[in-house]
Amino acid sequence: MWKLNTLPLVSVLALAACGGGSSDGDNNTPIDPPPPNLTRCEQQTQLTVISTSSALEFVIEPNYNANQSAAIVARIGDSDSRDLAFEWLQTAGQSLILKSVKSPILAFQFADAGDYSFSVNVSGNGMSFNETVNISVSAMATAQFNVRSDQQVVEGNDVSVRTDRVGVNADEIPSALSWCIALGPELNIDISNIERPQFKAPAVNSDTIAILRATGSVDGEEVTDEVLMLITNESVITSPYFDEPVARTFAYRENSSYRSALNSCVYSNQLLSPCSIQQLPLLGQTISLSEKEKIMERVLVSHQWMGDNFETFLDKMDPDSDFAQLLQSVTAIVISYDIRPSFYWVVTGAIYLDPTDLWLLAEERDVINEAADFRSAFGNQLGFIMPWRYVKDNVYVSYSSPRELRTERSMAQMSPDLSSLLFHELAHANDFFPSSIYDTIPVDDQTLLDHYNRRSSAGELISDRVTSLYPLLSDEMYSLADVSFRGKTATAAQQAYLPSDITAFFSEDSATDYYAYSTSREDTAMLFEEVMMSYRLGIIRDVGITDNPDNATATSIIVDWGQRGRIGEKSPGSTIPQRAAFVINQILPALDGSQLIGDLPEPIQMTQGQSWLDNLTISPQLSQALQKRNPVSSDDREVSQERFIPELRISGDRHKMN
Repeated sequence: MWKLNTLPLVSVLALAACGGGSSDGDNNTPIDPPPPNLTRCEQQTQLTVISTSSALEFVIEPNYNANQSAAIVARIGDSDSRDLAFEWLQTAGQSLILKSVKSPILAFQFADAGDYSFSVNVSGNGMSFNETVNISVSAMATAQFNVRSDQQVVEGNDVSVRTDRVGVNADEIPSALSWCIALGPELNIDISNIERPQFKAPAVNSDTIAILRATGSVDGEEVTDEVLMLITNESVITSPYFDEPVARTFAYRENSSYRSALNSCVYSNQLLSPCSIQQLPLLGQTISLSEKEKIMERVLVSHQWMGDNFETFLDKMDPDSDFAQLLQSVTAIVISYDIRPSFYWVVTGAIYLDPTDLWLLAEERDVINEAADFRSAFGNQLGFIMPWRYVKDNVYVSYSSPRELRTERSMAQMSPDLSSLLFHELAHANDFFPSSIYDTIPVDDQTLLDHYNRRSSAGELISDRVTSLYPLLSDEMYSLADVSFRGKTATAAQQAYLPSDITAFFSEDSATDYYAYSTSREDTAMLFEEVMMSYRLGIIRDVGITDNPDNATATSIIVDWGQRGRIGEKSPGSTIPQRAAFVINQILPALDGSQLIGDLPEPIQMTQGQSWLDNLTISPQLSQALQKRNPVSSDDREVSQERFIPELRISGDRHKMN
């Protein structure tokens, strides 16, 4: 049995109480949030608590309407949720898309009016409860308007929400759009983009509900919707490695023998020191290449769908087992909505993936945080940029639709971006711990960091050897890389460089991308990524040097120099072929690096003075050999159908430096 209670105002405010720290002495960042800048709504939202026969309660919204985004919160009295596990299931009503089934807050959108039921199993702290909540959904009485996405967020972490576009073509922002706080603590919110507010979740004494209300007008009719966020109280941050709040995550395989190690060793604010190899060895030390399914026992995710999509990708989009092989050199794969940019980290031995490259459904993309990359302003003082893109048959292969357009994409459309990302990040792991040395790393109480430090000091890393054998020579590019990728202030001389100066520095050297000058590790990863994308997928990377106008776009920047497929450069004096072949032979010794590089197509020069976009269609038909190895498939045709010009990509923007 359960009973329905409407919270009195005092109870509602207690539910949303905020403070400078956790009740057990937590001291999460930020301690002192900026002054609030958003007013409270004149009418505050009154939530309802549904009691059950157990200690489990449901917190529900005042009403639910068809085609409206909505949420339900499960809680056990006044207990915080951080040590509890949640498992939601829809038990009645028209089937819904549920993408937060492991969270204390279940977010969804009702399809039609009617009756729905949801059960949740909550366990932990010696407790286990399973209860069901019934929800009645009314027909939509006003113009449809949604704010997404209802979510759980840890205190101190970044939060973003977004309004749907409206109108016949769903491409209009409601007029007179405004925001107010309908429940919960004071918030300092960035509304410079009115349809995508962002803020940092304040510190709280206990799990706290915050609600933002958006109000606007569609065809003269006022529309409104609310988005609910459960800000969770977390343990004090003690880790010197993860010293900023990180999202809650869980082992994708609940029965993984490494579940405890995954939870404590790779993405935790309580990680005090690197875990030993005995606690979390490299995959290649415990499984064989044929045991592909066991890779998923090392996956840690913030949302179930992230692991589902990654597993499907490995099953269907890795026919040569390249990724299965390369993953042998990591300890874990972490995929979380708050990771941006992606990176590999030798301290944990794990790769960290931004799920922007993994979503298939609009509901999946909705949960990915839109906080800006911390490096986005680096290099603004310079008079040039170096854009990049991947192309095939003279079209972009990145399936990119504007975030405000909620749409789906197929696995084939997702695959090129994820493939290039994995080739890059896994190149780092294999640079540090190639398959040739697995047998030399004992599974004992030493750490991977210990072995990395020894190998690095001895100059034994693949990247060390590339630099020793085939060094890059442009001091100017190295210095500029400090500005663009480390945030160093540009000198007057650097600010005065024209694109033509950069062309002279870069084109005569043997780097394939500007990012190669950030570190020798990134140089090696860029070589490997570009080779494998061309060789396996027939997808070629463009690199260019352009001016740097305000609000740069593919149509506004003008190319001074550029090449398609620079990785295939074979001109006298260039060491690109030798550098690339060496990297391939070291990372994937089963391949013949020299033969492979020799078969790559020659670079195609871009047209100086034309825009970046106008230089898209510069390729002739693929060579016969390349066509034979990479025939146009139905998947390729699918990728090439509905297409938007992707956002402008700038060198180094997808990766955190190693």
